Amino acid sequence: MGDPHRVGVVGLGVISRAYLDTLAHHPELRIVAVADLDADRSAAAAAALPDAEAMSVARLLDHPDVQTVLNLTIPAAHVEVSLAAIDAGRHVYVEKPLAVELPQGRTVLDRAASAGVRVGCAPDTVLGTGTQTARAAIDDGLIGRPLAASAVMVTPGHERWHPHPDFYYAPGGGPLLDMGPYYLSALIHLLGPVRAVTGAASRLRPERVIGNGPRLGQRVPVLVDTHVSGVLEHDSGVLSTITTSFEGVTTTAAPIEVHGETGTLAVPDPNYFDGEVRLCPLGGDGWQALAPSAGYQAGARGLGLIDAVRADATRAPRAGGDLALHVLDTMTGLLRSAAEGRRIALGTTVRRPHPVPLTSAEDWQGRAGTTGRGAGSR
Repeated sequence: MGDPHRVGVVGLGVISRAYLDTLAHHPELRIVAVADLDADRSAAAAAALPDAEAMSVARLLDHPDVQTVLNLTIPAAHVEVSLAAIDAGRHVYVEKPLAVELPQGRTVLDRAASAGVRVGCAPDTVLGTGTQTARAAIDDGLIGRPLAASAVMVTPGHERWHPHPDFYYAPGGGPLLDMGPYYLSALIHLLGPVRAVTGAASRLRPERVIGNGPRLGQRVPVLVDTHVSGVLEHDSGVLSTITTSFEGVTTTAAPIEVHGETGTLAVPDPNYFDGEVRLCPLGGDGWQALAPSAGYQAGARGLGLIDAVRADATRAPRAGGDLALHVLDTMTGLLRSAAEGRRIALGTTVRRPHPVPLTSAEDWQGRAGTTGRGAGSR
């Protein structure tokens, strides 16, 4: 496999734990540097990693051993850190969203293209067996021609569990920019790119109360829309509806459903890698579970970076910057449509990423006899 790909991590907040658990001991990667505005947090992270050194962000970006910067900062800092890494000649893999605004996202990809480096972006959950098995079912014709789809995400809000939820309710936050990338990435994997959107949004509560941690009871101002609904027009003609909300206790709606001429497919929550895919064929005997037939088994956050490191001339990274830019265009288009009260045609498009063949946990974790490098279409 050659020398491990060397990674520097910027941002060591809550989400970093999931990434570090996946990447710390992977034989194809080595975390050599970590940085955070909180020096104590950097030191603690480095102490738990076999080859990592805690350092400043500026030093990490210039560190000669760092090939890829894993950008796990808050959304408002994504672009600044990504551009600095690109200007230093590093590849970038960034937590979602790619950027807060579409022009910023375009700048990141344009700058990366000029520098000859790659950009990857979460979510990578859609590379797991849940979304990928559903995609295989659609591609294999199990529901006939797709006609329509729906996606629903409803939660009472992250302030109930997150000790510092402020950024969820500041520009760059809200249910669409925070959770929408999971559902929109899944819909694009399943049904292809989006050509136009129509949206509506609301913000009915001016503040939220922190329900966990050292700031228990503190109030957070709400500066973004907290319920967003929309219609997506896919290039194929399929219409998808999407709702993302921080305004509901729960929902009985399926996370994603895809309706075709001869069947309906229930797709598991794309916030997770796996889950049961169910098919209800027209004229059949009701719902039936489909065995996993595609995707990375037992996936974990950080898998998208591994997938990018394994990409080659025959296959682009599946959690790539082009997909993230199109998702960002779709989300900001929905918010713009809601604000302006009109249909918005999108200015980006993307090819559906390569599907993921059914890949064992041992394989993607680098513990099997092969690495799955360059795996292509089914």
